[in-house]
Amino acid sequence: MMDIYDVHKINRKDCEKYILTIHYAKRWPSISYAYGLFLNRNEGDWFALLPELVGVITYGTPSSPTLRNGIAGDEMSENVLELNRLCLKNNLKNEASILVGRSLKLLGNEKNAIIISFADTSQNHLGIVYQATNFIYCGLSAKRTDWKIKGKENLHGQTISDKFRGVENRSKLIREKYGDDFYLEPRPRKHRYITFVGNKRFKKKAMKSLKYDILPYPKGEYTNAKKKNDPYR
Repeated sequence: MMDIYDVHKINRKDCEKYILTIHYAKRWPSISYAYGLFLNRNEGDWFALLPELVGVITYGTPSSPTLRNGIAGDEMSENVLELNRLCLKNNLKNEASILVGRSLKLLGNEKNAIIISFADTSQNHLGIVYQATNFIYCGLSAKRTDWKIKGKENLHGQTISDKFRGVENRSKLIREKYGDDFYLEPRPRKHRYITFVGNKRFKKKAMKSLKYDILPYPKGEYTNAKKKNDPYR
């Protein structure tokens, strides 16, 4: 018999190990919905008494109003969610596409939503799993810069910015605090993928409201041998 997979809603605690140790970013995103991929071993594996959690996927509200408003206009900004984490224990064949595809169906039963996700070019990602699950491709993200601090390059620019949230002239204050150790670095561009979940009427309206051009999928070869278990490739 073949192994059988199920996808179910999970809580934040279930995600912790995957997000903080397996995912390359190793930091919490905004999480509104989370789902787990559970492996039910075949009957020959007598020791597998309970389904094993072998992957997680999370969706959350993007922090940037510009991003939320830019996809399909202000009217639909509240419907925008980002697929912001996809983490698999082993990334066996088809696991990533099973988790993405089934979680989208479950999410669509709960909410009408526009889902955006990014494949990071700096991680050698093309977004193959999004292509396999019928997302539309909308080109590369805009050119931007990230805030960096010498000796703390592991900190995400958003993490640095959040420390000064609600304060005017944040960049000026950061420069005063860190001096020459504060610098700007070009942000790697990301492949942008979008899909829609919910009822047919909503999906038709969202598609019609889309502000981005729909482009052919990017092609290429995934060559980073150190990351064979990377579901984002």
